Amino acid sequence: MKAKSNIEIKNRRASFDYEFLETFQAGIVLSGSEIKSIRAGKASLVDGFCYFSNGELYVKNMHVAEYHWASAWGGHDPKRDRKLLLTRKELRRLQRAVKEKGLTIVAVKLYINEKGYAKLLIALARGKKEFDKRQSIKEKDLRREMDRQ
Repeated sequence: MKAKSNIEIKNRRASFDYEFLETFQAGIVLSGSEIKSIRAGKASLVDGFCYFSNGELYVKNMHVAEYHWASAWGGHDPKRDRKLLLTRKELRRLQRAVKEKGLTIVAVKLYINEKGYAKLLIALARGKKEFDKRQSIKEKDLRREMDRQ
């Protein structure tokens, strides 16, 4: 059994822009050089979101840097769309939810689990309005003040 990896790439902007209704853990279809880059911590979820195509879920705008030691022919496109692996039940549930007005699926966290597989934590989310964002900032400031005391 492999030791738990400390690789955890978060999308901090997502929690500010969206209200998470439900989260799901999804596997990702990756090439060899992509998993090596993720294990090196060279990935970014900023602007990452999910969409459906032919009943399958894909993540778009997830940047995985090219692996430094990969050969020229064995490299990968850093911004390519990657297929997510979920159960059929979860896929149907998400597809129904996305058809509702104002709901989307955002990438929240990319990590390596205890078995050594790359997993993506995705969330069914609703966009926050401007006043909701101000409320989030106030709550964060209050928490910071409480921690100082």
